[in-house]
Formats: sequence, C-alpha cells, structure tokens
Amino acid sequence: MKITEHLSKAKETLISFEIIPPKRGGDIKSLLSTLDDIIKYHPPFIDITSHAAEVNYEETKDGIKIKVKRKRPGTLGICALIQNKYNVDAVPHVLCDGFTKEETEDFIIELRYLGIDNVMALKGDTKDFKKPVKYGRTTNKYASDLVAQITDLKKGKYLEDTLLDADPMDFCIGVSGYPEKHFESPNLKTDIQFIKKKFESGADYIVTQMFFDNKKYFDYVELCRAEGITIPIIPGLKIINLRSNVLNIPRSFHIDIPTELADEVLASKVEDVTDIGVEWTFKQVEELLNKNVPAIHFYIMTESTPIKKLMMKINR
Repeated sequence: MKITEHLSKAKETLISFEIIPPKRGGDIKSLLSTLDDIIKYHPPFIDITSHAAEVNYEETKDGIKIKVKRKRPGTLGICALIQNKYNVDAVPHVLCDGFTKEETEDFIIELRYLGIDNVMALKGDTKDFKKPVKYGRTTNKYASDLVAQITDLKKGKYLEDTLLDADPMDFCIGVSGYPEKHFESPNLKTDIQFIKKKFESGADYIVTQMFFDNKKYFDYVELCRAEGITIPIIPGLKIINLRSNVLNIPRSFHIDIPTELADEVLASKVEDVTDIGVEWTFKQVEELLNKNVPAIHFYIMTESTPIKKLMMKINR
C-alpha cells in the first residue's frame, strides 16, 4: 500500500521507523532482532537507508592503496524481507549520489518485481569519492531530478526508447525536508524553494530531518503551506541515547540541540542518558500527537532499546 493511502485511512497519528542495513560482511541477526522489536508496534511502513560507494585509503608496504566499496549494501534484500516476512510496507531510499539514472531505473524495476509501492528519493550524503560515469550514462544532480525520473516511470516513460511499450510503475514518492534548512542552502527561505521543486516534480509526501524543538517543525510546515506545498509533512524524531550524540548529531546533520537538553545530557551519568533522551522525545511526541500530525517517523537505525522505552510511555 502507498504511504499516502496509509495516511488517508488512518484514524490516529501513525508511527513509522527507519533502520540502516548492517555493515558490509556483517551479521543480519542484529537487524532481525531490531525488526522483531519494532514490528510489535504495528508500523504501517519502515524506511531502509541506502548507501553509495565510499573511498578508503589504506597504508600498505607498497604505499597508499585506494579501495572503493559500499560499506552497507543490502537495501533491496532487507526490503524483500520486511515485505514478505513481516507484511509491512518497505520504503527503500533511492539516491542521486553514487548512482546513474540507468542504475536507478534498474533498481526501481526490481522494486516493482518485489511488489514495493514506495520509495524515498534523496540526493544522498556528499562523499569525497565521485563515481566515474561511463560514456552514454547520466546522473541525477538533485533530489528533484530523481523525483522527476521516478515520476516519468510512473507514466511509463523509460530511459530507453525501446521500452516505449513498458508498463507504468506507480510508486509513491517521499522526499526529505529540513526544518533547520539543508546545510547547502544559504537560508531557510531558499531551502523551501528546493522542497517546492521536489513537490512540483511529483513528490507525494515529505519526511523531515530530525529536530529537537517542535517549533521549528510547526514553523516549517507553515512556510511550506504558504508556498503552496500541500502534501503531508511527517515529522522525523531521534532519541538521544549516547552522550556523544550531543556533539555528533549537530556535526553530522547540521541541526541544533537545545541548550536545556545538551546541558542535561553532558552533566548526567552515562547510564542515565537514554532515559533523558526518551523523556525529551516523549514531550515532543505528546505535543505532536495533540496537534494531530499525520505520522511520526523515528530514526532508530540499529538500536531498539530507546524506542521500546518511549513506546511504553506513549502507550502504543
């Protein structure tokens, strides 16, 4: 089922999750354990992140060797597992960076074979490695370009003219939004124009970057609506469960941690950090539920203990 259908049929705010594949060569048992933990909360959909190739520099006796590999493959297989074992809609992330349009089209076709109805279209994290693009192949520079490509596939428009008789692939397309602006945007007003372009290119819903101050989400929604962006905007939340999160999250995601939260975490004992994070997120959730947001999307990645504690508090 499409995410937009889940949202339109819901009688209360939905709860969804986002996970990350195991590292290359890792064991899927830990992922299965996480899935078993979160499935009991009956999420209508689960996002699975995708990762482009990265370059690693390794010092050897013969000098510096460059190795290029994907550290976290497996998005497609995990999607198949979630759809078929758990009967939950999987939302694979599809990236611009590191993938050609041709690879994207092949990936979308494989998703259709699996009966997957939803994708999250993202630019991707900019890496120091730029994948060489072979002659005759093309890439999507921005997320709005990727959305436009998937929208073309929804209309049965493929890259190769020989596929003119191919069937349309009617996917529901999600995109990311940034209540504190994307780090590449000069300001929030400009960033809203970028999300508007995604909307005009065919995006069906928005999931926001994590935030720790609900006012930023509510202000963001107002700005989007003022620009004529009418699709659902789902707030994304992250539970702080490590003291290092207070420093790493702002560095990695270019967002603010409220002073009150940061001070409490940094002054606390290590064993108390998760409870502090859960309590902060619980207050966010209460307000969001009272405002009847369409859904709340939790970035849990690999650790399910914090979300289990939170779900007990919100009685879900």
